[in-house]
Amino acid sequence: MPIHVLSTHATQFRGHDVSHIASTVEDVLEAPQDVLPEDVLNAVDPTQSIQVRSFDTVINASILIIAIVTVVTTVLSVDVGITRGWSAEEIAFRIPLDNWRSYNNILSMAPIETKALTSATVYTIGDIISQQTSEDKSIGELDRGRILRSALAGLIGHGPMSHVWYRVSEDFFDNVLNLHAWWDFLPKIVVDQFVFGPIWINAYILLLGVMQLQGPGQIFADMKRSTIPLVISGLKLWPFVHIITYGFINVENRLLWVDLVEIVWVTILANQVSTTTTEAAADDDKDR
Repeated sequence: MPIHVLSTHATQFRGHDVSHIASTVEDVLEAPQDVLPEDVLNAVDPTQSIQVRSFDTVINASILIIAIVTVVTTVLSVDVGITRGWSAEEIAFRIPLDNWRSYNNILSMAPIETKALTSATVYTIGDIISQQTSEDKSIGELDRGRILRSALAGLIGHGPMSHVWYRVSEDFFDNVLNLHAWWDFLPKIVVDQFVFGPIWINAYILLLGVMQLQGPGQIFADMKRSTIPLVISGLKLWPFVHIITYGFINVENRLLWVDLVEIVWVTILANQVSTTTTEAAADDDKDR
């Protein structure tokens, strides 16, 4: 089967598919020597494959460690310089509280940028989870290109779009429909699921397709395959989540709450897009 059949909409790492290299090495080592093409025997070097995987493991692990250390340091240092004389209980109480205050201060000064970075972080985490859980990839096999694409989709897509959506939605229901009943969260949930949901799903697929330099035909085909299944999948989760989103949380903090749950959802999203594109590639290969 050609290598391009193994490539997916969200998992392609052009020219450096370590998992494919490793599996090829295993096949070569196990297969009878007399049935293997000579160019394959000469091209595959098991030692080189192991070295590539080891190098990727070091790179990926280093990136993850640096990110984790940076986040932990930032969170723990929020009260640096003012904790003298505080008890351990006071420090434990103030750190989350002051981080929350700090986040909201930054949010009020730069709402779009803050929400964009929040979504980029969440989409990065979600894609890593997707690769490690559903695809059973080790640290060294993580597709950095795919992770970067997911991060950019959150940064330039989901964060800014959600910022606009929550404000427009709230303004529409409050000032246009003048709906202020205790149950007003119900129509907000319906509109969210069947208006904003499909818009964002297709924007997500479009962004990934453009970043992978796919043609309009392929992107549109992926939209057709993925939109309805993803909307249906979303109905299993988001209506319940949005009872809290639209019923209890203010407009500016809705994205943060949604993004916390989004870690689970973006894993489903990445898996669905990846699966449908793999099926499309397989169908194309059969047609040839």
